[in-house]
Amino acid sequence: MANVSGEKNAAAALQSPCDDCDIRDLAICGTLRLGEVQRLNSIMTTINFAAGDPIVDEGEPADFVYTLTAGAVRLYKLLADGRRSVTGFLFPGDFLGVSMRHSYGASAESITPVTMCRFQRTELGRLMEEIPTLERRMFARATEELYLMQEQIVLLGRKSAAERVASFLRGLAERQEKRHLPANPVIVPMTRTDIADYLGLTTETVSRTITQFKSKGLISVENASRIRIVDNEQLDDLAEAV
Repeated sequence: MANVSGEKNAAAALQSPCDDCDIRDLAICGTLRLGEVQRLNSIMTTINFAAGDPIVDEGEPADFVYTLTAGAVRLYKLLADGRRSVTGFLFPGDFLGVSMRHSYGASAESITPVTMCRFQRTELGRLMEEIPTLERRMFARATEELYLMQEQIVLLGRKSAAERVASFLRGLAERQEKRHLPANPVIVPMTRTDIADYLGLTTETVSRTITQFKSKGLISVENASRIRIVDNEQLDDLAEAV
């Protein structure tokens, strides 16, 4: 009996929060071996935010790196005249604070209830030196962030309102697939104003464009946060236009 009890205790000690994580393959620990995951867990804190809570503020010291495991987050910058520019949205598997900047480049706020894994940056840096796989993982995600920034520049600089909204919906669908979810219907947790601030449009233009898509049979609006793509081909043509 003592041996059985000892085996159970040993097994429990090897368990980690990553074991039941639905997006582990996307998260920071996705390519790590068991022992490496245990070391990562030793410097990790799980934190929760209610909808609308601030997570980080632009310009504050970037002391922590976060992995989003549940919910949705908006990233934004405030312009000198008080206007807001939404620079991106985070979903499960996405990272916050992975750049080499010493301060956060944008503010982050939860859209829905959010759960995140938080890592102290200096501790994570030391662990990256010891685990090359972890360092490569972080570099890959930083590279992906750069690619998304380049895509955003094209979207804002060259596309029409309809093309921007189509690209946005297609992008959300692709990110759902990446998280092992059906691509349709598209879950839209952010407000129309959030979308407008991200696409460089007015709220009225976003709402009018969605209505036009609906009347043309490209989409159906199930509710404010669920949009079903009906005509994939035509929406793709709009999204891919440059």
